[in-house]
Amino acid sequence: MPDSIQSQSPAPCTSASIDRLRRSGRVSWARWCPSPNFGPRPENADISLLVVHNISLPPGQFGGDAIERFFCNSLDACEHPYFETIAGMKVSAHALVRRDGTVVQFVSFLDRAWHAGRSCFQGEDECNDFSIGIELEGADDIPYTPEQYQSLAALSALAMSAWPRITRDRITGHCDIAPGRKTDPGPAFDWAHYHQQLLALGADAGEPG
Repeated sequence: MPDSIQSQSPAPCTSASIDRLRRSGRVSWARWCPSPNFGPRPENADISLLVVHNISLPPGQFGGDAIERFFCNSLDACEHPYFETIAGMKVSAHALVRRDGTVVQFVSFLDRAWHAGRSCFQGEDECNDFSIGIELEGADDIPYTPEQYQSLAALSALAMSAWPRITRDRITGHCDIAPGRKTDPGPAFDWAHYHQQLLALGADAGEPG
């Protein structure tokens, strides 16, 4: 599994980290694990949405490297019966927040990750074109960890600083852009607590959507 940057704790937004993100799409304190499942954003696409997801492989089980291998097309379908049902799928997210708050980045924020599928936000289809997708290692009905909220808020604040069109009313769940098809991040995700974390970081929370 590619791993060219050591994991680090989330850092406060600085002009250097914001500039790096704008130029390279890379989060300085994330572990880099490049996925082949991405493409260019459409010309003149405006990064203006952040989508929160969850994933666990096998479902409801945490730890291990199955998620990383899945996003990098190297998951062995023979390892678990559930893996057979997703064999051949080519998906990704820009980043994953593990249970301990560690962040793994798969796709440059400047590129189009394959995380949302068929989707619509405020009348605009194909959310992959203009969104950043962040996965939380978790399940709809299992509480997320304090470390995950901290890292998600730090990632969000960084993205909001780099692309100011991402405000609180343009941070949403996968369930909200693909209703009836997706349910994540589920009822276990505490949106109020997440918004408080953003405010604590001085992020522009805007108005709730």
